[in-house]
Amino acid sequence: MEKNFIITVGRQFGSGGKEISHYLSQFMGIKYYDKELIQEAAKESGIDPRHFEKADETSPSGLYNVLFGISSFQNEGALCHENIFKFQANVIRNIADNHSCVIVGRCADYILRENPRCISVFIHADMEDRIDRILKNEPLLSRKEAMEKALKIDKRRASYYNFYSDKEWGVASSYNLSVNSSILGTEETANLICNFVQKRLDLLNR
Repeated sequence: MEKNFIITVGRQFGSGGKEISHYLSQFMGIKYYDKELIQEAAKESGIDPRHFEKADETSPSGLYNVLFGISSFQNEGALCHENIFKFQANVIRNIADNHSCVIVGRCADYILRENPRCISVFIHADMEDRIDRILKNEPLLSRKEAMEKALKIDKRRASYYNFYSDKEWGVASSYNLSVNSSILGTEETANLICNFVQKRLDLLNR
């Protein structure tokens, strides 16, 4: 029986990471998880999914100070930020045990760090390309506003990743592969990652 493998994808905002992850799922014939993890974690824990959405890829300080604006959230038992993270981490481990998949963000590479069949990828891109991609989805933004949004979301993701892992978000040494999607474009970047993953799995299967 063929063993499961997992591709985890970290990404700069506007780098095309989500699109690339969909291509990976399609090309390799495996499931895709992004926001779907929130629903799975909510279902398993019995907690309102809105709590997971508010905590999504947000470090405790960012969550309490920016989103909730209250200090009591830290003491609400199952709803504390660390427990929200634990529920989601359990879902990620269960998914990895059950089938091959692509998982976007949410410290999945760190959560699955002891799984030799987890291949971690980080997607980055040139800022001008990131701005162009953001503006396609949000045409009312100015280029300056699009850049500011990219930097703000990157900062939030980095804070979350750095808080829960012993690695540094976006730094090449934290991942098995770091690639600039501006060079090949999203589809060809996904093909490159597929080739890398297949070679890695071939080595593991020897």
